[in-house]
Amino acid sequence: MYYRPVEPAILAEGLGKTYGATVALDRLDLRVERGEIFGFLGPNGAGKSTTIRLLLDLIRPTAGRALVLGMDCRRQSVAVRASTGYLPGDLRLYPGLRGREMAGLMAGLRKSPVDREFVLGLAERIGLDLEKPAGSLSRGNRQKLGLLLALIGRPPLLLLDEPTSGLDPIVQHTVWNILREEAKRGVTVFFSSHVLSEVDQVCERVGILRAGQLVAVEPVSGLKARQFRHVEVSFAGETPPPAAFMLPGVRELRRERSIAEFEVAGEIDRLLKALAPFHVLDLRTQQPSLDEILLGFYEEAHP
Repeated sequence: MYYRPVEPAILAEGLGKTYGATVALDRLDLRVERGEIFGFLGPNGAGKSTTIRLLLDLIRPTAGRALVLGMDCRRQSVAVRASTGYLPGDLRLYPGLRGREMAGLMAGLRKSPVDREFVLGLAERIGLDLEKPAGSLSRGNRQKLGLLLALIGRPPLLLLDEPTSGLDPIVQHTVWNILREEAKRGVTVFFSSHVLSEVDQVCERVGILRAGQLVAVEPVSGLKARQFRHVEVSFAGETPPPAAFMLPGVRELRRERSIAEFEVAGEIDRLLKALAPFHVLDLRTQQPSLDEILLGFYEEAHP
């Protein structure tokens, strides 16, 4: 019997978008499997939102093509949108409608029945008052409503642009749990972010985008292994000689009379063991910014 492999949730082949001389997305090749939680990382302006809008046929590509759940994003755009829950980065709501009215409107646009108990339970979990008009909601509560509207039909694919933007840490964790639960049901979650901790919490793989170019796709564990951090150490006396810290993955950045700063790749255990014989007054670590990590990938991709 002939075996036909399952179509990926998202497949982009040479997908590009330009605005005159400005390249918003440069020949993106990307495959996201069904049931996967995939994080799309990059600073503002990297092309994350452009990619999502191309997948939904909200804007048209200037090169290449994209498939969503086996459907061509341009020729079958209505079917693609019907199978997708979308949270835009620039969420717009009808200010005069209450949350429950917005939910009813979105539910009415779905062909399949909407589970009312699921919607009410979701609102309760994220602390959303459905009786308040959208125009009176704070930024965080507008974001909660946007998430509820994206999830309302429990579609097989979620495209979420900065989903936890404006949410407090407790609600962020609740949203992460909800996304994990949806993925266990087989839903594919594709979301853009510039928050590394968020990606670490929920994603299986990540794609790193910089200036419209995809510079890496790899598991989160691989991304974390490439991380480095700055470690500043204050000593009770004179700073020990540099030879004491000549270790694999450790580079000295700065040295003062009683302070040394290091760049450490991966775990800091080897540095801590090297510090053990000395009288350390204080030790401060700082993870690199996402932009620093992206720059490292960019330099590797463009030696």
